[in-house]
Amino acid sequence: MVNTELIPIPAFSDNYIWMVRKNGHAIVVDPGQSDPVIAVLDQHELVLDAILLTHHHADHVGGVLALQQRTGAVVYGPATETLPACDYPLADGDAVELPEVGLSLHVLDIPGHTAGHIAYHGHYAGGKPLVFCGDTLFAAGCGRIFEGTPTQMFDSLGELRGLPLDTLVCCGHEYTLANLRWALEVEPDNAALHRLWESAAQLRKEGAPTLPSTIAAEHQTNPFFRTSQATVSNSASRYAGKQLDSAVAVFASLREWKNNFK
Repeated sequence: MVNTELIPIPAFSDNYIWMVRKNGHAIVVDPGQSDPVIAVLDQHELVLDAILLTHHHADHVGGVLALQQRTGAVVYGPATETLPACDYPLADGDAVELPEVGLSLHVLDIPGHTAGHIAYHGHYAGGKPLVFCGDTLFAAGCGRIFEGTPTQMFDSLGELRGLPLDTLVCCGHEYTLANLRWALEVEPDNAALHRLWESAAQLRKEGAPTLPSTIAAEHQTNPFFRTSQATVSNSASRYAGKQLDSAVAVFASLREWKNNFK
């Protein structure tokens, strides 16, 4: 018996394709490229059972057809988005059982980055809770709002914010250092942010991923999770040039600030 392993497979310049493997079986989340996945499958002689998709963007689905053609893996994805393949369309509250790799997941609707974006939350056998959140939540950041509204994105982050604190946050990109540079502008006196900067910078220097994060770490360091904190709301108001009267307004100001941050 081999323990379940959670592996971030690098793709493109800063994507991660998440793999869970156990006893010769594997699943992957958001394979924007097929070749990096095939290399790991071949190296470890793994059978790919399933592909999970969070949203329709090409850097998350570009490898789906090649992988499905090669392996016969079934594809799960958001019911309301146009995907290269989808055998099991999913909506909020649906369950995804993947016993071969010890995963039991349920679906969360988290629109904003795209209109039909979903996340998969659950546990892996003998391990911690985890969430595959695509491009909605990043370490110290969140996704851009392409197809939704600030209110939708704020509410979607609220869904993720309410998950157990030890939940592993498996997001789609290695954006941590760039996000932290901005977060330190928002909260320059946040000691947790400074500690995270030091550890993340060391990991990247070593060529290692900064992910997964945890929901607990995001509560301490992510401005988009901290809109009710006076330090964050005051910074957002200064950026907006006016007093902001709601958490959604604070969020919208933060998102605009991050959009323009260099």
